[in-house]
Amino acid sequence: MFKKLKIVWSIPELRNKILFTIAMLAVYRLGYQIRLPFIDQAALDRMTEGDGGLNQLLATVSAFSGAGLEQITIFGLGIMPYISASIIFQLLGSVIPSLERLQKEGEAGRKKINEYTRYATVALSLFQSWFFLRSFAINFVDPSFLVPDASGNMYLPFSWQIVAVMTMTAGTVFLMWIGEQIDEYGIGNGISLIIMAGILASMPAAGWNLLQQFRPELGTTNGIGPEKLVLLAAMFVAVVVGVVFITLGQRRIPMQSAKHIRGRRAMGGQKSYLPLKVNQAGVMPIIFASSLLIFPQIIAQQIVKMLPDTSWFKAPFEWLNNALGHQTFTYNLLYLLLIYFFCYFWTAITFNPKDMADNLKNFGSFIPGYRPGKRTADYLEKVMVRITYVGAGFLALIAIIPTVVSASLGVDYTIAMFYGGTSLLIAVSVAFDLVQKIDSHLVMRNYKGLLE
Repeated sequence: MFKKLKIVWSIPELRNKILFTIAMLAVYRLGYQIRLPFIDQAALDRMTEGDGGLNQLLATVSAFSGAGLEQITIFGLGIMPYISASIIFQLLGSVIPSLERLQKEGEAGRKKINEYTRYATVALSLFQSWFFLRSFAINFVDPSFLVPDASGNMYLPFSWQIVAVMTMTAGTVFLMWIGEQIDEYGIGNGISLIIMAGILASMPAAGWNLLQQFRPELGTTNGIGPEKLVLLAAMFVAVVVGVVFITLGQRRIPMQSAKHIRGRRAMGGQKSYLPLKVNQAGVMPIIFASSLLIFPQIIAQQIVKMLPDTSWFKAPFEWLNNALGHQTFTYNLLYLLLIYFFCYFWTAITFNPKDMADNLKNFGSFIPGYRPGKRTADYLEKVMVRITYVGAGFLALIAIIPTVVSASLGVDYTIAMFYGGTSLLIAVSVAFDLVQKIDSHLVMRNYKGLLE
Protein backbone atom coordinates (compact mmCIF):
# COMPACT_ATOMS: atom_id res chain seq x y z
CA MET A 1 0.00 0.00 0.00
CA PHE A 2 2.82 2.42 0.87
CA LYS A 3 4.44 1.63 -2.47
CA LYS A 4 1.23 2.50 -4.29
CA LEU A 5 0.85 5.73 -2.32
CA LYS A 6 4.43 6.61 -3.26
CA ILE A 7 3.52 6.07 -6.92
CA VAL A 8 0.46 8.32 -6.51
CA TRP A 9 2.63 11.05 -5.00
CA SER A 10 5.26 10.69 -7.75
CA ILE A 11 2.84 11.68 -10.54
CA PRO A 12 2.99 15.52 -10.74
CA GLU A 13 -0.50 16.04 -12.19
CA LEU A 14 -2.17 13.75 -9.65
CA ARG A 15 -0.13 15.21 -6.78
CA ASN A 16 -1.19 18.75 -7.71
CA LYS A 17 -4.83 17.70 -7.88
CA ILE A 18 -4.65 16.12 -4.43
CA LEU A 19 -2.90 19.15 -2.91
CA PHE A 20 -5.43 21.52 -4.48
CA THR A 21 -8.31 19.44 -3.09
CA ILE A 22 -6.78 19.43 0.40
CA ALA A 23 -6.27 23.22 0.24
CA MET A 24 -9.91 23.83 -0.76
CA LEU A 25 -11.18 21.57 2.03
CA ALA A 26 -8.92 23.42 4.50
CA VAL A 27 -10.54 26.71 3.44
CA TYR A 28 -13.95 25.14 4.07
CA ARG A 29 -12.97 23.97 7.56
CA LEU A 30 -11.54 27.43 8.35
CA GLY A 31 -14.79 29.15 7.42
CA TYR A 32 -16.72 26.52 9.36
CA GLN A 33 -15.25 27.93 12.59
CA ILE A 34 -16.18 31.60 11.95
CA ARG A 35 -19.43 32.42 13.75
CA LEU A 36 -21.92 35.13 12.95
CA PRO A 37 -21.50 38.25 15.13
CA PHE A 38 -23.31 38.74 18.47
CA ILE A 39 -23.93 35.02 19.06
CA ASP A 40 -24.17 34.11 22.75
CA GLN A 41 -22.15 30.88 22.80
CA ALA A 42 -23.31 29.92 26.32
CA ALA A 43 -26.96 30.19 25.30
CA LEU A 44 -26.21 28.24 22.11
CA ASP A 45 -24.57 25.40 24.07
CA ARG A 46 -27.49 25.21 26.50
CA MET A 47 -29.98 25.15 23.64
CA THR A 48 -28.32 22.34 21.69
CA GLU A 49 -27.07 20.09 24.49
CA GLY A 50 -28.44 16.59 24.93
CA ASP A 51 -30.30 14.40 22.44
CA GLY A 52 -33.42 16.51 22.14
CA GLY A 53 -35.33 17.14 18.95
CA LEU A 54 -33.49 20.37 18.17
CA ASN A 55 -30.10 18.72 18.53
CA GLN A 56 -31.24 15.79 16.38
CA LEU A 57 -32.41 18.17 13.67
CA LEU A 58 -29.20 20.20 13.63
CA ALA A 59 -27.01 17.07 13.69
CA THR A 60 -28.99 15.38 10.90
CA VAL A 61 -28.93 18.43 8.65
CA SER A 62 -25.23 19.03 9.31
CA ALA A 63 -24.40 15.38 8.57
CA PHE A 64 -25.55 15.42 4.95
CA SER A 65 -24.86 19.07 4.07
CA GLY A 66 -21.54 20.00 5.67
CA ALA A 67 -23.40 22.69 7.60
CA GLY A 68 -22.46 24.44 10.83
CA LEU A 69 -25.90 25.01 12.28
CA GLU A 70 -24.82 24.02 15.78
CA GLN A 71 -22.45 27.02 15.94
CA ILE A 72 -24.35 29.34 13.54
CA THR A 73 -21.27 30.01 11.40
CA ILE A 74 -20.87 31.81 8.08
CA PHE A 75 -21.08 28.34 6.49
CA GLY A 76 -24.10 27.58 8.68
CA LEU A 77 -26.25 26.33 5.81
CA GLY A 78 -23.40 24.34 4.31
CA ILE A 79 -24.16 22.97 0.88
CA MET A 80 -27.75 22.08 1.88
CA PRO A 81 -29.48 24.65 -0.42
CA TYR A 82 -27.48 23.39 -3.41
CA ILE A 83 -28.43 19.78 -2.62
CA SER A 84 -32.08 20.80 -2.26
CA ALA A 85 -32.01 22.68 -5.57
CA SER A 86 -30.38 19.72 -7.34
CA ILE A 87 -33.01 17.32 -5.98
CA ILE A 88 -35.81 19.69 -6.98
CA PHE A 89 -34.60 19.92 -10.59
CA GLN A 90 -34.05 16.17 -10.75
CA LEU A 91 -37.64 15.58 -9.64
CA LEU A 92 -39.01 18.28 -11.94
CA GLY A 93 -37.12 16.73 -14.85
CA SER A 94 -39.50 13.78 -14.76
CA VAL A 95 -42.69 15.89 -14.90
CA ILE A 96 -41.75 19.01 -16.93
CA PRO A 97 -41.15 18.23 -20.62
CA SER A 98 -38.78 21.16 -21.22
CA LEU A 99 -36.46 20.07 -18.40
CA GLU A 100 -36.66 16.48 -19.57
CA ARG A 101 -35.51 17.59 -23.02
CA LEU A 102 -32.61 19.51 -21.47
CA GLN A 103 -31.54 16.40 -19.56
CA LYS A 104 -31.36 14.47 -22.84
CA GLU A 105 -29.34 17.14 -24.69
CA GLY A 106 -26.05 16.02 -23.22
CA GLU A 107 -23.37 18.46 -22.05
CA ALA A 108 -25.18 21.60 -23.25
CA GLY A 109 -28.37 20.64 -21.44
CA ARG A 110 -26.45 19.75 -18.29
CA LYS A 111 -24.75 23.16 -18.23
CA LYS A 112 -28.12 24.90 -18.60
CA ILE A 113 -29.64 22.88 -15.74
CA ASN A 114 -26.58 23.65 -13.59
CA GLU A 115 -27.14 27.35 -14.27
CA TYR A 116 -30.77 27.09 -13.14
CA THR A 117 -29.62 25.11 -10.10
CA ARG A 118 -27.24 27.93 -9.06
CA TYR A 119 -30.00 30.52 -9.26
CA ALA A 120 -32.31 28.27 -7.24
CA THR A 121 -29.50 27.76 -4.68
CA VAL A 122 -29.28 31.51 -4.05
CA ALA A 123 -33.06 31.79 -3.63
CA LEU A 124 -33.20 28.81 -1.26
CA SER A 125 -30.22 30.14 0.72
CA LEU A 126 -31.97 33.47 1.29
CA PHE A 127 -35.16 31.78 2.45
CA GLN A 128 -33.53 29.07 4.60
CA SER A 129 -31.12 31.46 6.32
CA TRP A 130 -33.93 33.91 7.10
CA PHE A 131 -36.18 31.11 8.39
CA PHE A 132 -33.39 29.63 10.52
CA LEU A 133 -32.42 32.99 12.03
CA ARG A 134 -36.02 33.94 12.82
CA SER A 135 -36.87 30.50 14.22
CA PHE A 136 -33.77 29.63 16.23
CA ALA A 137 -31.15 32.39 16.36
CA ILE A 138 -33.27 34.68 18.53
CA ASN A 139 -32.67 32.11 21.31
CA PHE A 140 -28.88 32.25 20.87
CA VAL A 141 -28.15 35.94 20.21
CA ASP A 142 -26.47 37.89 23.01
CA PRO A 143 -29.34 39.50 25.01
CA SER A 144 -27.41 42.77 25.24
CA PHE A 145 -27.66 43.00 21.45
CA LEU A 146 -31.45 42.60 21.29
CA VAL A 147 -33.44 45.79 20.84
CA PRO A 148 -36.78 46.27 22.71
CA ASP A 149 -39.83 47.52 20.83
CA ALA A 150 -42.47 49.92 22.17
CA SER A 151 -44.02 47.15 24.29
CA GLY A 152 -40.69 46.11 25.79
CA ASN A 153 -40.42 42.90 23.75
CA MET A 154 -36.95 42.09 22.43
CA TYR A 155 -36.39 41.72 18.69
CA LEU A 156 -33.44 41.33 16.34
CA PRO A 157 -32.47 44.57 14.54
CA PHE A 158 -33.39 44.47 10.86
CA SER A 159 -29.87 45.51 9.85
CA TRP A 160 -28.37 42.51 11.66
CA GLN A 161 -30.88 40.17 10.04
CA ILE A 162 -29.95 41.46 6.57
CA VAL A 163 -26.21 41.11 7.28
CA ALA A 164 -26.66 37.61 8.75
CA VAL A 165 -28.85 36.40 5.86
CA MET A 166 -26.49 37.79 3.21
CA THR A 167 -23.45 36.34 5.04
CA MET A 168 -24.92 32.84 5.25
CA THR A 169 -26.07 33.03 1.62
CA ALA A 170 -22.63 34.15 0.48
CA GLY A 171 -21.11 31.29 2.51
CA THR A 172 -23.27 28.74 0.69
CA VAL A 173 -22.45 30.23 -2.72
CA PHE A 174 -18.75 30.19 -1.81
CA LEU A 175 -18.98 26.52 -0.82
CA MET A 176 -20.73 25.77 -4.12
CA TRP A 177 -17.83 27.52 -5.91
CA ILE A 178 -15.29 25.48 -3.90
CA GLY A 179 -17.06 22.28 -4.94
CA GLU A 180 -16.97 23.29 -8.61
CA GLN A 181 -13.25 24.19 -8.37
CA ILE A 182 -12.51 20.76 -6.89
CA ASP A 183 -14.46 19.14 -9.75
CA GLU A 184 -12.42 21.05 -12.33
CA TYR A 185 -8.93 21.26 -10.83
CA GLY A 186 -8.95 18.73 -8.00
CA ILE A 187 -9.75 15.06 -7.57
CA GLY A 188 -13.15 13.57 -6.73
CA ASN A 189 -16.61 15.10 -6.50
CA GLY A 190 -16.30 18.48 -4.77
CA ILE A 191 -19.73 18.62 -3.15
CA SER A 192 -19.44 15.08 -1.81
CA LEU A 193 -15.95 15.74 -0.44
CA ILE A 194 -17.21 18.81 1.44
CA ILE A 195 -19.92 16.70 3.05
CA MET A 196 -17.44 13.93 3.94
CA ALA A 197 -15.00 16.47 5.41
CA GLY A 198 -17.75 17.70 7.73
CA ILE A 199 -18.53 14.13 8.82
CA LEU A 200 -14.90 13.15 9.43
CA ALA A 201 -14.23 16.39 11.32
CA SER A 202 -16.62 15.26 14.05
CA MET A 203 -14.74 11.99 14.62
CA PRO A 204 -12.05 13.41 16.99
CA ALA A 205 -14.74 14.82 19.30
CA ALA A 206 -16.59 11.50 19.25
CA GLY A 207 -13.35 9.64 19.96
CA TRP A 208 -12.56 11.93 22.88
CA ASN A 209 -16.07 11.39 24.21
CA LEU A 210 -15.52 7.64 23.96
CA LEU A 211 -12.25 7.87 25.91
CA GLN A 212 -13.94 9.89 28.64
CA GLN A 213 -16.56 7.15 29.05
CA PHE A 214 -13.97 4.33 29.09
CA ARG A 215 -13.50 2.45 32.38
CA PRO A 216 -10.73 -0.19 32.69
CA GLU A 217 -12.81 -2.44 35.00
CA LEU A 218 -14.54 -5.45 33.44
CA GLY A 219 -18.33 -5.51 33.72
CA THR A 220 -18.63 -1.87 34.71
CA THR A 221 -22.09 -0.33 34.46
CA ASN A 222 -20.91 3.26 34.78
CA GLY A 223 -19.29 3.85 31.41
CA ILE A 224 -17.71 1.71 28.69
CA GLY A 225 -15.65 -1.26 29.85
CA PRO A 226 -13.02 -3.18 27.83
CA GLU A 227 -15.55 -5.78 26.65
CA LYS A 228 -17.85 -3.07 25.30
CA LEU A 229 -14.92 -1.37 23.59
CA VAL A 230 -13.93 -4.60 21.82
CA LEU A 231 -17.56 -5.20 20.85
CA LEU A 232 -17.88 -1.66 19.46
CA ALA A 233 -14.68 -2.09 17.42
CA ALA A 234 -15.88 -5.41 15.97
CA MET A 235 -19.30 -3.96 15.17
CA PHE A 236 -17.74 -0.96 13.43
CA VAL A 237 -15.65 -3.21 11.17
CA ALA A 238 -18.68 -5.43 10.44
CA VAL A 239 -20.90 -2.46 9.57
CA VAL A 240 -18.26 -0.93 7.27
CA VAL A 241 -17.82 -4.27 5.48
CA GLY A 242 -21.61 -4.55 5.08
CA VAL A 243 -21.87 -1.00 3.74
CA VAL A 244 -19.10 -1.65 1.23
CA PHE A 245 -20.71 -4.93 0.13
CA ILE A 246 -24.14 -3.43 -0.49
CA THR A 247 -22.83 -0.14 -1.92
CA LEU A 248 -20.90 -2.03 -4.60
CA GLY A 249 -23.53 -4.77 -4.96
CA GLN A 250 -25.01 -5.24 -8.44
CA ARG A 251 -27.51 -7.46 -10.17
CA ARG A 252 -25.88 -8.30 -13.50
CA ILE A 253 -28.43 -9.03 -16.22
CA PRO A 254 -27.02 -10.96 -19.23
CA MET A 255 -27.15 -8.95 -22.43
CA GLN A 256 -26.18 -9.67 -26.02
CA SER A 257 -25.71 -7.42 -29.03
CA ALA A 258 -27.28 -8.41 -32.34
CA LYS A 259 -25.10 -9.65 -35.19
CA HIS A 260 -24.95 -7.67 -38.41
CA ILE A 261 -22.99 -8.12 -41.63
CA ARG A 262 -20.73 -5.43 -43.04
CA GLY A 263 -19.27 -6.56 -46.33
CA ARG A 264 -17.85 -9.99 -45.72
CA ARG A 265 -17.39 -9.51 -41.98
CA ALA A 266 -19.86 -10.36 -39.20
CA MET A 267 -19.98 -7.66 -36.52
CA GLY A 268 -21.53 -7.69 -33.04
CA GLY A 269 -22.85 -10.70 -31.22
CA GLN A 270 -20.77 -10.09 -28.10
CA LYS A 271 -22.11 -11.07 -24.70
CA SER A 272 -22.06 -8.58 -21.84
CA TYR A 273 -24.17 -7.66 -18.85
CA LEU A 274 -26.33 -4.79 -17.66
CA PRO A 275 -25.42 -3.82 -14.05
CA LEU A 276 -28.29 -2.72 -11.77
CA LYS A 277 -27.22 -1.40 -8.36
CA VAL A 278 -28.81 -3.02 -5.33
CA ASN A 279 -28.83 0.30 -3.49
CA GLN A 280 -30.09 2.40 -6.38
CA ALA A 281 -31.45 5.18 -4.14
CA GLY A 282 -28.20 5.75 -2.24
CA VAL A 283 -28.51 7.70 0.99
CA MET A 284 -31.53 9.81 -0.03
CA PRO A 285 -34.24 7.64 1.66
CA ILE A 286 -32.52 7.99 5.06
CA ILE A 287 -32.23 11.76 4.60
CA PHE A 288 -35.88 12.15 3.63
CA ALA A 289 -37.19 9.81 6.34
CA SER A 290 -35.19 11.35 9.19
CA SER A 291 -36.06 14.90 8.15
CA LEU A 292 -39.74 14.07 7.83
CA LEU A 293 -39.84 12.61 11.36
CA ILE A 294 -37.78 15.27 13.09
CA PHE A 295 -39.73 18.33 11.96
CA PRO A 296 -43.05 17.21 13.54
CA GLN A 297 -41.26 16.69 16.85
CA ILE A 298 -39.74 20.18 16.69
CA ILE A 299 -43.17 21.69 15.98
CA ALA A 300 -44.76 19.64 18.81
CA GLN A 301 -42.05 20.80 21.24
CA GLN A 302 -42.66 24.45 20.42
CA ILE A 303 -46.45 24.08 20.78
CA VAL A 304 -46.06 22.33 24.15
CA LYS A 305 -43.91 25.20 25.40
CA MET A 306 -46.45 27.81 24.29
CA LEU A 307 -49.63 26.16 25.60
CA PRO A 308 -50.58 26.49 29.31
CA ASP A 309 -50.64 23.38 31.46
CA THR A 310 -54.43 23.61 31.87
CA SER A 311 -55.10 23.40 28.11
CA TRP A 312 -56.70 20.14 26.96
CA PHE A 313 -55.08 20.74 23.58
CA LYS A 314 -51.62 20.21 25.08
CA ALA A 315 -51.89 16.45 25.76
CA PRO A 316 -51.90 15.28 22.08
CA PHE A 317 -48.77 17.31 21.32
CA GLU A 318 -47.02 15.98 24.42
CA TRP A 319 -47.81 12.44 23.24
CA LEU A 320 -46.53 13.26 19.74
CA ASN A 321 -43.34 14.76 21.17
CA ASN A 322 -42.70 11.69 23.33
CA ALA A 323 -43.65 9.21 20.58
CA LEU A 324 -41.18 10.72 18.10
CA GLY A 325 -38.19 10.46 20.41
CA HIS A 326 -35.43 8.71 18.48
CA GLN A 327 -35.31 5.70 20.86
CA THR A 328 -39.04 4.96 20.95
CA PHE A 329 -40.72 2.04 19.19
CA THR A 330 -43.12 4.37 17.31
CA TYR A 331 -40.28 6.46 15.90
CA ASN A 332 -38.25 3.47 14.74
CA LEU A 333 -41.26 1.75 13.17
CA LEU A 334 -42.20 4.89 11.23
CA TYR A 335 -38.54 5.36 10.32
CA LEU A 336 -38.33 1.89 8.75
CA LEU A 337 -41.60 2.28 6.85
CA LEU A 338 -40.59 5.68 5.47
CA ILE A 339 -37.20 4.34 4.36
CA TYR A 340 -38.92 1.60 2.35
CA PHE A 341 -41.35 4.12 0.86
CA PHE A 342 -38.66 6.60 -0.17
CA CYS A 343 -36.45 3.82 -1.55
CA TYR A 344 -39.16 2.83 -4.02
CA PHE A 345 -40.11 6.46 -4.64
CA TRP A 346 -36.54 7.60 -5.40
CA THR A 347 -35.84 4.52 -7.55
CA ALA A 348 -39.01 5.20 -9.56
CA ILE A 349 -37.84 8.78 -10.15
CA THR A 350 -34.24 7.98 -11.13
CA PHE A 351 -34.67 4.63 -12.91
CA ASN A 352 -36.80 4.50 -16.05
CA PRO A 353 -37.03 0.92 -17.42
CA LYS A 354 -38.81 2.09 -20.60
CA ASP A 355 -35.97 4.46 -21.54
CA MET A 356 -33.39 1.77 -20.76
CA ALA A 357 -35.23 -0.76 -22.91
CA ASP A 358 -35.45 1.76 -25.78
CA ASN A 359 -31.73 2.49 -25.51
CA LEU A 360 -30.91 -1.21 -25.67
CA LYS A 361 -33.11 -1.54 -28.74
CA ASN A 362 -31.53 1.48 -30.46
CA PHE A 363 -28.01 0.13 -29.89
CA GLY A 364 -28.96 -3.28 -31.24
CA SER A 365 -28.72 -5.08 -27.90
CA PHE A 366 -31.24 -7.34 -26.19
CA ILE A 367 -31.74 -9.48 -23.09
CA PRO A 368 -31.90 -13.19 -24.05
CA GLY A 369 -35.40 -14.59 -23.63
CA TYR A 370 -37.17 -11.21 -23.76
CA ARG A 371 -38.32 -9.34 -26.83
CA PRO A 372 -37.04 -5.75 -27.21
CA GLY A 373 -39.45 -3.03 -26.14
CA LYS A 374 -42.25 -3.50 -23.61
CA ARG A 375 -41.29 -7.07 -22.60
CA THR A 376 -37.76 -5.94 -21.77
CA ALA A 377 -39.03 -2.88 -19.86
CA ASP A 378 -41.42 -5.04 -17.81
CA TYR A 379 -38.61 -7.48 -16.98
CA LEU A 380 -36.25 -4.67 -15.90
CA GLU A 381 -38.97 -3.14 -13.72
CA LYS A 382 -39.68 -6.51 -12.05
CA VAL A 383 -35.99 -7.04 -11.31
CA MET A 384 -35.60 -3.50 -9.94
CA VAL A 385 -38.61 -3.93 -7.63
CA ARG A 386 -37.05 -7.09 -6.15
CA ILE A 387 -33.54 -5.75 -5.63
CA THR A 388 -34.91 -2.46 -4.27
CA TYR A 389 -36.62 -4.45 -1.53
CA VAL A 390 -33.21 -5.86 -0.54
CA GLY A 391 -31.56 -2.43 -0.77
CA ALA A 392 -34.30 -0.86 1.34
CA GLY A 393 -33.90 -3.57 3.98
CA PHE A 394 -30.18 -2.87 4.12
CA LEU A 395 -30.75 0.89 4.47
CA ALA A 396 -33.31 0.28 7.22
CA LEU A 397 -30.83 -1.91 9.11
CA ILE A 398 -28.00 0.61 8.77
CA ALA A 399 -30.27 3.49 9.77
CA ILE A 400 -31.46 1.84 12.98
CA ILE A 401 -28.05 0.56 14.16
CA PRO A 402 -27.05 3.85 15.91
CA THR A 403 -30.24 3.78 17.99
CA VAL A 404 -29.74 0.10 18.92
CA VAL A 405 -26.08 0.66 19.86
CA SER A 406 -26.89 3.77 21.90
CA ALA A 407 -29.79 2.14 23.78
CA SER A 408 -28.38 -1.34 24.38
CA LEU A 409 -24.74 -0.46 25.19
CA GLY A 410 -25.34 2.90 26.86
CA VAL A 411 -23.12 4.71 24.36
CA ASP A 412 -23.54 8.42 23.62
CA TYR A 413 -25.48 9.01 20.39
CA THR A 414 -22.65 11.10 18.89
CA ILE A 415 -20.47 7.97 19.08
CA ALA A 416 -23.17 5.54 17.97
CA MET A 417 -23.96 7.55 14.82
CA PHE A 418 -20.64 6.39 13.31
CA TYR A 419 -21.99 2.82 13.32
CA GLY A 420 -24.62 3.50 10.69
CA GLY A 421 -27.03 6.01 9.31
CA THR A 422 -26.36 8.82 6.92
CA SER A 423 -22.82 9.61 8.02
CA LEU A 424 -21.34 6.16 7.43
CA LEU A 425 -23.06 5.67 4.07
CA ILE A 426 -21.89 9.04 2.76
CA ALA A 427 -18.31 8.56 3.99
CA VAL A 428 -17.97 5.08 2.43
CA SER A 429 -19.59 6.10 -0.87
CA VAL A 430 -17.43 9.20 -1.27
CA ALA A 431 -14.27 7.31 -0.28
CA PHE A 432 -14.90 4.69 -2.98
CA ASP A 433 -15.61 7.36 -5.57
CA LEU A 434 -12.34 9.11 -4.64
CA VAL A 435 -10.34 5.87 -4.88
CA GLN A 436 -11.89 5.11 -8.28
CA LYS A 437 -10.90 8.57 -9.57
CA ILE A 438 -7.31 8.04 -8.39
CA ASP A 439 -7.30 4.55 -9.93
CA SER A 440 -8.33 5.98 -13.30
CA HIS A 441 -5.25 8.24 -13.27
CA LEU A 442 -2.99 5.31 -12.34
CA VAL A 443 -4.42 2.93 -14.95
CA MET A 444 -4.09 5.62 -17.63
CA ARG A 445 -0.34 5.64 -16.88
CA ASN A 446 -0.09 1.82 -16.86
CA TYR A 447 0.11 1.51 -13.07
CA LYS A 448 -1.94 -0.86 -10.93
CA GLY A 449 -4.89 0.66 -9.11
CA LEU A 450 -5.09 1.08 -5.34
CA LEU A 451 -7.67 -1.70 -4.99
CA GLU A 452 -5.77 -4.28 -7.05
